[in-house]
Amino acid sequence: MSDNVLFALEAAANGLTVGIMYSLVALGFVLIFKASGIFNFAQGVLALFAALTLVGFQTGQVPFSHLINAIFGTNIHDFGFTMPAVLAIILTVLVMILIAILVERLVLKHLVNQEPIILFMATIGLAYFLEGLGDIMWGAEVKRLDVGIPQGMSPWVDEVTYNLFGYGFYLDELSLWALGIAAVLVTALVIFSQYTKQGRALRAVADDHQAALSVGISLRFIWVLTWSIAGIVALVAGIMWGSKSGVQFSLSLIALKALPVLILGGFTSIPGAIVGGLLIGVGEKLFDFFMQPIIGGATENWFAYMLALVFLLFRPQGLFGERIIERV
Repeated sequence: MSDNVLFALEAAANGLTVGIMYSLVALGFVLIFKASGIFNFAQGVLALFAALTLVGFQTGQVPFSHLINAIFGTNIHDFGFTMPAVLAIILTVLVMILIAILVERLVLKHLVNQEPIILFMATIGLAYFLEGLGDIMWGAEVKRLDVGIPQGMSPWVDEVTYNLFGYGFYLDELSLWALGIAAVLVTALVIFSQYTKQGRALRAVADDHQAALSVGISLRFIWVLTWSIAGIVALVAGIMWGSKSGVQFSLSLIALKALPVLILGGFTSIPGAIVGGLLIGVGEKLFDFFMQPIIGGATENWFAYMLALVFLLFRPQGLFGERIIERV
C-alpha cells in the first residue's frame, strides 16, 4: 500500500475522532430543537459553563472570589481542598439541572406560543448571561481540566495499524474515549426516548404540543427535562473539549462548528448528529490532505460551512431530518 494511501487513511481515522467531538456538541442542539422547536444558541456556552463549574469544584475554588475580594479587600481564592472528579461531576450535573429549572421558570414559561425568532433571541440573551456569570463566578483565566481520561497517542492503535500496514497511525486516546462516550450517550438517549414514559412524553411534545397538552402532558416538565438532558450532554462535551484544549472562554465557539453538523444530519435526528459529525470530521481531514498542496492550508476553517451550504441548496432537511410541509 502506498504512503499516500496510508496517510489518507490516518487522516480519515483522525477525522472520525474529531467529528465525534463535534457531534457531542450537536446532540444538545438536537434535543432542545426536537422537543421545543427552539434553536438553542446557548448550547456552546452551556458546555463552557459546565466545564468551568467542574474545574471550580475539583480545585475547591471559591465562587465569586474575584468579586468578593474586590468588594471586601480580602484575598481568598480556594477552600484549601480538592474534590474527586466523580463527586465534582455529580455536583456539576446538579448545577446543570438547576439551570434547566431556572431557565424554564424565568424565561421559557413567559414565552409560550411566541414566534421562534423570539425564543431564539431569548437563548442569545441566555448565552451572554451565562458567559458573564461564568466569568464572575470562576474567573477568565485558562484552566486545566483533568478527570482521569488518558491523552496522547494510543499505543493499541499504533500497534494494530503497524501490524496491518507496516505504519502506525497516530490517534489521540482522548478522542477514542470520546467515540465510546458518544456511543453510550446515543444508546442511552434512544433507549430513554423509546422505552420510558418520560421519553415517550418528550416525543409526543415534539410531534404536537397542543395534542400533548390535551392528553395531560406537562409542557413545563418536558422543557425542564429536555434542558436538563441537554445540560448533561453539554457537560460531557465540555469535559472532552476542556480536557483537549483547556477550559477557556473560546470553548463557547464550538457551537459554531456544530451548525454544519446539524445541517448535514438534520435538526431533529439524534443519529443524524453523530453521522453529520463524522462526515464533517472525515471530510475536513481528507479535503485538507488532498487540497492543501493545491490551494494552501487552513481549509479546515471553512470546509464544513461550504459542505453545509451545498446541503442547504439540495437537501435542506439534512440526511435524517424531516421534510417540513406547510399547508395553507
